[in-house]
Amino acid sequence: MAGERNGFLLLGGAASIGAGALHVFAAGLHTEHTTLARLMVVLAAAQCVVGLLASVSTRKAMPVMVIGVNLGAVGIWGYTRFAGLPWPDGLGTAEAPQFLDSACAALGVLAIAGATVALVRPGAKLPMASTATAAGLAGVLAVAAMLGGAGHVHSHGEGGDHTHAAAGGDHSHGGDHGTGGGHSQGGGDHGTGDAWPRPWDPATPIDVSGVPGVTAAQEQRATALIRSTLDQLPAFADVNSVGALGFRSIGDSATGYEHYINAGYIRDDRFLDASYPESLVYRVDGADRTLVSAMYIAKDKTIDDPELVDYGGPLMQWHVHDNLCWKAGDNGPQVAGVTDEQGNCPPNSVNPGAGNPMVHVWITAHKCGPFAALEGHGAGQAAAGTDGRRTDTCAHDHSGGHR
Repeated sequence: MAGERNGFLLLGGAASIGAGALHVFAAGLHTEHTTLARLMVVLAAAQCVVGLLASVSTRKAMPVMVIGVNLGAVGIWGYTRFAGLPWPDGLGTAEAPQFLDSACAALGVLAIAGATVALVRPGAKLPMASTATAAGLAGVLAVAAMLGGAGHVHSHGEGGDHTHAAAGGDHSHGGDHGTGGGHSQGGGDHGTGDAWPRPWDPATPIDVSGVPGVTAAQEQRATALIRSTLDQLPAFADVNSVGALGFRSIGDSATGYEHYINAGYIRDDRFLDASYPESLVYRVDGADRTLVSAMYIAKDKTIDDPELVDYGGPLMQWHVHDNLCWKAGDNGPQVAGVTDEQGNCPPNSVNPGAGNPMVHVWITAHKCGPFAALEGHGAGQAAAGTDGRRTDTCAHDHSGGHR
């Protein structure tokens, strides 16, 4: 009979179901890390199953199952507040607690507490009215956490308020950059409303909402990519340490920005993974290098590939460098210049043509948005089938050579 069941176990079961529901919700906010999202779904299923079983079964094993599943979930959550995990991707660095994951952990703790009381004091009674009230409050907490997270994508960092000082997070880059936003908006009116691109400052909440032609899924994916980049990229802030990881400069520091390419990361099958960025962009200040952006490279794809076009829609501006000329360097390929009007490269260099589209994600302030690409003589082409070079839709007085 329901009245004969241990009310503490019923409470623990309800809390476990609430925690599982939040893990399902959170899995949808981690689509940039497929393995992590799948593991969250598995954990959510386990929490919901043991929670449901605890509500219908009086077997002695039920409290142990509730405790075991939720103790694992809460333990991992607690550990990742202070340190990263080597696997899966997405948990490589410590995460600042946020309302969504903290509420999930709190429900897990409540599940453990209720099941523990039921285990050590099987005769303890909790009035059914009190059980129902507590379970209802747990449900309210779960719903509130979902509503709070609906407008944001969970980040492995400090929410939307990122200030990565080590990477120069509060630096403004002046006016020599182009836009990475959709070209459909045109002009430079990007400060308010639904215009895109918008000025970007990582010290303020991410806002890519309300852009015409952008679906909810595209907005979510774009936001997730920005947040994961803000969280993971500062690990590469020390330019003197990235060589050991396989990054090599392409010799373009004279433009004011220097790109470091990782051939191994280009060849792997990871896609838009902030833990394995194919290219790093550093601002050049004499002998100093400040990390400002990742440049993700999509291997063996064309610029009109549906996976690229649909990922962030008009929010993201993929581009190719179809006019760059390359030469062999001591540490890898080096930029030798761009093709002339006849399509010819300087002596001892080659032009490999269009391929491997790229997109920038900035971890520092940029007037042309978080996906701003660099304009100028070597900026490349931003849409399949267009004639000539890209047009900067953020500010037409830009003339930098950033790629």
